[in-house]
Amino acid sequence: MRKLIAVITVTIIFFVFWGFQKAIKPQPEHLKYTADNGENFGEKNGVDLSYPLVIEYMRKQKYEGSEITIEETLQSGENYNRYVASYRSDGLKIYALLTIPMGEKPKNGWPVIIFNHGYIPPREYVTTQRYIAYTDVFSRNGYIVFKSDYRGHGNSEGQAVGGYGSSAYTIDILNALSSLKKFKDANPNKIGMWGHSMGGFITLRSMVISKDIKVSVIWGGVVASYKDLIYNWRRTTFTPSPLPSGTRRWRDLLIAEYGSPEKNPQFWNSISANAYLKDISGPLQLQHGQLDASVPIEFSEKLEKELKKIGKTVEFYSYPMDDHNLTNNFTTAIGRSVDFFDKYLK
Repeated sequence: MRKLIAVITVTIIFFVFWGFQKAIKPQPEHLKYTADNGENFGEKNGVDLSYPLVIEYMRKQKYEGSEITIEETLQSGENYNRYVASYRSDGLKIYALLTIPMGEKPKNGWPVIIFNHGYIPPREYVTTQRYIAYTDVFSRNGYIVFKSDYRGHGNSEGQAVGGYGSSAYTIDILNALSSLKKFKDANPNKIGMWGHSMGGFITLRSMVISKDIKVSVIWGGVVASYKDLIYNWRRTTFTPSPLPSGTRRWRDLLIAEYGSPEKNPQFWNSISANAYLKDISGPLQLQHGQLDASVPIEFSEKLEKELKKIGKTVEFYSYPMDDHNLTNNFTTAIGRSVDFFDKYLK
C-alpha cells in the first residue's frame, strides 16, 4: 500500500513539475497569440508555419516547373502563333494556352505575360475558350502569353479545389513562372502577370512570394485580406462552390480550425498577401468597375491606398458604369494594361 502511495505521489509531482515547466517555457513570438481574455491559443491557433496557405511557408517551397511541351498547334493569330501547351506542377500535368510572337526574337527573348483567369466552373472550362479577346491584344503587342488552366480545369490533372482555401492554384502559377524562365523563346528577366477576379487574388499572392514577377495588372480582383473576404464579400450573384458536394467551404473550415480573425489575427495575417505588401515584387495596376456585382470595388480602392502609403508604384482606374469584366470600357482598359506592361516590362 505504501509503495502504491509513493508511486502516485511521485507521479503527481512529475506532472505538476512538467506542467510548470511547460507554462514558463517562452513561446516564440511568431507562434504566440493572446486573446482579449488572456487565453493563450498557442501554435495551433496562432501562426502554424507548416500550414500551406501561410505566405512564409510558400516562400520556402521549391517551384521547379518543367520544360514546356507543345501539345497542339492552333490557328495562328494576326502576328503570333498559338498552341496548347503543358507543364508540370506538383507532379501534375497542367495544360495552358501559349502564344508566341512572330518575327525576329529579341536578343534575350520575348517578354512574358502570365495570364491568370478568374473563376470558371472547372467542368465547363476549355483551354481555347474564354478571355480570347484579352489574350489576343497582349499577343499582338509583342508578348508571349501563357494562360494556365490550373489543376482540375479542362484536361489538366488533379482536383479543382478552389482558389481561396487552398494554395494549389497559386502553386500551379508559380510552377508556370519557373517553366517560362526555362523556355527558349522567353526573356526570364521580363515576366509579368495579368489577373482577373480570382486570378487577381493569385497574382497578388504570387507577387509577395516571388521576386521574379516584374509587374502586374489586375482587373476586378479579389485583392482583399482574408478578414475582408470573410466579412466584406457578399456576392449578389450566385457562384457554385468549386468544392466537392458535401465539403464545407473554406471560411468555415479555417474558422473552425484557427478561430475568427478577431480572436486570431496573427494567423489570418499570415495567409493574407495584404500583410506583406512591403515585399511586393513590382509595379501594380488595378482596374475595377463601380457596378461590379461579383467583387466589391472597395477591395481595389483599399489596396491602392495601402500601396501608396508604403511608397509602392500603383495605378488605379475605376469605371462608373461598368461591370466585373469592364465590358463597356474594354478597349480603354486593355489599352491601359498594354501601356503599363510596355512601360515596366519591355
